[in-house]
Amino acid sequence: MDKVDMTYSELIGNTTISNKQKVTVFLSEVKALIKIGIVNSNLITAITGFLVAIALTNSSFSDYWGAFLLMIIGSAFVIAGGCIINNWYDVDIDPKMSRTKKRPTVTGFFSLRAVLTTGIIISFLGFAVLMFTTWYAALFAFIGWIGYVVLYTMWSKRRYTLNTAIGSLSGAMPPLIGWAAVDPSFHVVPFVMFLIMFIWQTPHFLALAMKKKEEYQAAGVPMLPVVRGMEITKRQIAVYIACLLPLPFFLMPALGLTFTIVATILNIAWLVIGFMGLFTEKDVKWANLVFIFSLNYLTILFPLMIIVTLPIFN
Repeated sequence: MDKVDMTYSELIGNTTISNKQKVTVFLSEVKALIKIGIVNSNLITAITGFLVAIALTNSSFSDYWGAFLLMIIGSAFVIAGGCIINNWYDVDIDPKMSRTKKRPTVTGFFSLRAVLTTGIIISFLGFAVLMFTTWYAALFAFIGWIGYVVLYTMWSKRRYTLNTAIGSLSGAMPPLIGWAAVDPSFHVVPFVMFLIMFIWQTPHFLALAMKKKEEYQAAGVPMLPVVRGMEITKRQIAVYIACLLPLPFFLMPALGLTFTIVATILNIAWLVIGFMGLFTEKDVKWANLVFIFSLNYLTILFPLMIIVTLPIFN
């Protein structure tokens, strides 16, 4: 069922809509409120960190299945809570962008007071749940939450073109959360996972900013294409992609040659696409290609980390 122009209380009291339709609409609005796509993508990297830690520490999953469930639930709550507060804070600019103007905070489906209260409660429930794994996992989640809610949403997003890089801190935390739930000690693998996610986000979101340049401009968000133009943005995207090139080699001792080869091929292919942007005038078409490749990159790379730690590769 499509979104309806009514509040939650009006939906509940509407006798012309079946209970099944009400549930469908409610779940759709909740998914938009928590930004389910962001929650799911971050959980993929958190799960990767956890499962790779199990393999590389020679642990048994059967001994950690409880921690695994707690890690997933706690991480999902923290991420969702941060996204809810982001929606609450951005309610004044979201109506100016096509991809955000239907969010339930904008349409009024949920009251802003209820949204803020829910975001805070869910966030702290997430921290509490993660404390039952290790306090390091909860600490990394808190750092990521502060990075997204305070440093990105409330401080840098509307002020600086570096908002993308600042916001990348939060998106890079889930692998550390997953790993720390198993092994809180320092290891190069989760650190490199963090670096991959930190670097990956800038070309991903700058490509999106190029596609939505006019909307960001109308909303007053100083994304790099809006402030510095397309050419500078294209060079920045290529530079960030190039920074990914050496990272798989730091993982080779732990994840092996197969992973290193596949990851390097992905990096080179993405870099070729990045350099293509320096010689094209079809900026939006190229940005769309960068954006789509970035999604496929992540979809391949992190599940591959899990696959290469399976017994068949050892």
